[in-house]
Amino acid sequence: MRIELVTGDITVERVDAIVNAANSSLLGGGGVDGAIHRKGGPAILNECRDLRASRYGRGLPVGQAVATTAGRLSARWVIHTVGPVFSEDEDRSPLLRSCYTASLAIAASLGARSIAYPLISSGVYRWPKEDAVAQALAALHGEPTTVELIRLVLFDEQTRQIAERVHRDSDADQ
Repeated sequence: MRIELVTGDITVERVDAIVNAANSSLLGGGGVDGAIHRKGGPAILNECRDLRASRYGRGLPVGQAVATTAGRLSARWVIHTVGPVFSEDEDRSPLLRSCYTASLAIAASLGARSIAYPLISSGVYRWPKEDAVAQALAALHGEPTTVELIRLVLFDEQTRQIAERVHRDSDADQ
């Protein structure tokens, strides 16, 4: 397994699966979630509605993941996961790591060889970027998988530089 850190737009990634930092409703929203739904088109929303009508009537729980078509995106699948809101009073890092591992397990079960992740919970859910990267890398490095390429797609150059530093530091610790 190879992990790459890139700056870019996750909706244009040429991978088998992209991960959507979804809200629990699965019906679209802002940020990454809204961009994926807009660019992927109505097929994604239709499958999400079907999921809400069947298995996820109360929404997708935090830390879990589910796959749908990718619609008009170049990926084959979108794997939706709901990240936790950051809290200074409660350690929610196991839930954040679960977003990565649950999504990776689904990608492997679908036969995906490549997957692209956003930095889950680091936007409106206020997770500090440095720790969000550390949690992502800890989860992904510790998970056996048949997926060959894991790409962490970072929104801007500053975040990619943070991620590169955290990645170097985590490699030095191993």
